[in-house]
Amino acid sequence: MELLLLISIGLVLYTYLGYGLVVWVLIKLRPRRPAVADISDEFTPDVTLIVPAYNEADCLPAKVANSLGQLYPRERIQYLFVTEGSTDGSDDYLRIHYGDSINVLGGSERRGKVAAMNRAMLQIQTPIVIFTDANTQLNPQAVRNIVRHFRDPQVGAVAGEKRIQTTDAESAAGSGEGLYWKYESQLKRWDAELQTIVGAAGELFAVRTHLYEPVSTDTILDDFMISLLIAGQGYRVAYEPEAYALERPSFSILDEQKRKIRIAAGGFQSMARLTDLLNPFRHGWLTFEYVSHRVMRWAVTPLCLPLILLLNTGLVLRDGWASGWGLLLTAQILFYGAAWLGYILEKRQLRWKAVFVPFYFTFMNVCALAGLVRYLRGNQSGTWEKARRADAVDAVI
Repeated sequence: MELLLLISIGLVLYTYLGYGLVVWVLIKLRPRRPAVADISDEFTPDVTLIVPAYNEADCLPAKVANSLGQLYPRERIQYLFVTEGSTDGSDDYLRIHYGDSINVLGGSERRGKVAAMNRAMLQIQTPIVIFTDANTQLNPQAVRNIVRHFRDPQVGAVAGEKRIQTTDAESAAGSGEGLYWKYESQLKRWDAELQTIVGAAGELFAVRTHLYEPVSTDTILDDFMISLLIAGQGYRVAYEPEAYALERPSFSILDEQKRKIRIAAGGFQSMARLTDLLNPFRHGWLTFEYVSHRVMRWAVTPLCLPLILLLNTGLVLRDGWASGWGLLLTAQILFYGAAWLGYILEKRQLRWKAVFVPFYFTFMNVCALAGLVRYLRGNQSGTWEKARRADAVDAVI
């Protein structure tokens, strides 16, 4: 039991702390990757900005204004809003108010986001396409900052950064989500410096049009699959933190739970379809990063955490509380107690930042286990599921 417990603890520590340290050391030991060229008026390839927008009428005015406000030569950028299946008048609204400035791909049938994206890609004539969500706001230099990476012919895709807008009075879920994405952003910087990032966030990412591979219409994490399929072809997926999408945290803990479980189910679905990436002889550094950053976090750590608690309890029952195992179990009880307190406070709309880290860490892993159950039961589909977000705020992070 001792050996199994120590191995489980080691796997968790490696996933959340050790991997980042290993990548940082490897970066220091390897020659630095050439710096990305500064923004230049000389490199402005034609691009298309695609905005999937299922029943997003309340977001469209701000999104259109934000898209048209990109600091990129107007003659070099096209806009395609995909409103397929929307029932809130989005299609008519866009055509009537912005028909001269943007293109709209509508339709009455709701076939899902991936089907809509696959259909939209058939119309793209530009060499680069950028995907962004309707409920996010991009910084004005986002397109320029992303495009500059495509000077490198080995770059097949570029991921922007997702940033969560929070205030001091936000819920624990929102605060934890923001902290999580800050940590994720740092790991992505290191991943990109070592070789490639392993999965783009759908809020903002770009691909070379000819490298786009249509994915199955029941795919949950389309952004993850699309970017990893390009990486699997031998291209790098670069990371650009100065091209960012601002998004509000989930409206409530229940909304965040629903979103996290769906993402986790999509993660297991993706891993089942990307088994080729587990071959280090073919993919080298990509396999190392994919297993360490994604497979470990989605499929290993969530199973290790309850096993650690169970084994630790067994050792305390055998050796007593006075043993070293008693200290470890006490630490676990305090940690999960803080997580439970954070959950109770959140349910009562009371916020205490001191407990949101253990709360959000536990919350993510519980949702991962629930996502595994959902995936094994086959209870997921590729149709668009609009998540409720907190109201907009004036402060920008």
